Amino acid sequence: MSFDLRFTKGHGTGNDFVLFADPDGATELTPTQIAAVCDRHFGVGADGFIRAVRSTNLSAGAATVAEDPDATWFMDYWNADGSASEMCGNGVRVFMRFLIDQGLVELGPGESIAIGTRAGIRRVSHSDQGFEVDMGVWRLAGGEPLVRAKGLPVARPGVGIDVGNPHVVVALADDDELAGLDLGYLPILDPAPDAGANVEFVVPAEPLVEAGVGRIRMRVHERGSGETLSCGTGAVASALAVRYWAGAGAPDVWRVQVPGGIVGVRMFDGPDGEHVALSGPAELVFDGVLALA
Repeated sequence: MSFDLRFTKGHGTGNDFVLFADPDGATELTPTQIAAVCDRHFGVGADGFIRAVRSTNLSAGAATVAEDPDATWFMDYWNADGSASEMCGNGVRVFMRFLIDQGLVELGPGESIAIGTRAGIRRVSHSDQGFEVDMGVWRLAGGEPLVRAKGLPVARPGVGIDVGNPHVVVALADDDELAGLDLGYLPILDPAPDAGANVEFVVPAEPLVEAGVGRIRMRVHERGSGETLSCGTGAVASALAVRYWAGAGAPDVWRVQVPGGIVGVRMFDGPDGEHVALSGPAELVFDGVLALA
């Protein structure tokens, strides 16, 4: 038996998503169906799949409402292969644009709202340039796994960064090394994290800091999705890693260039530790209806 999925296609700096509104939590797709929707040849095509559900209508949302009663909407996020994920930085911004477009929330310039995710509450602010997401407290995940990637002649050490989902960031020497990677293949981590990780490869700009802003370029292989044009949490992790390597005096504001555009990252003190925020555009591209088995 088939049903019609009414969806919206959106993206944040080329990181693209299929979104649909299911306020009552009545339409739960299977991982196979999600992978079919995200397939770029036989489906709509996307890096991820997002269901908008009222937090009280989803078991995973109950904890976020308990943490913050204002988190009335939950971003039910899935990778392109149908696996569930904690959250997505670009996805949160596109999710916010979608909620506003659907008339589900109102958020004027300068206002903010709490959004529930599997990684906890994420507060989103609206600006004329797009949206900024407070990604919460970050942490070093520990260890320096060796990273092997197709096109990289020698394995390089990475640093583990946790921003609600796991990342390993690798520094490269120059743009030629960055361009020479074939991230259609899964990078190999040794030791391999139990839950996998997104893997970012970064090159510092020359100069690294300009007008008080750090500048880096990045490519990413996302866990469950492959190489994407942008990864919001990956941009955050990359800026944090480069600041960590740079040491004392490194800036707290960063400009991260990804294949799909540019996003901003800033670090700031919170009552529970240092927070990190991601800012950038969010666009909705088209609406459609897809018949699903």
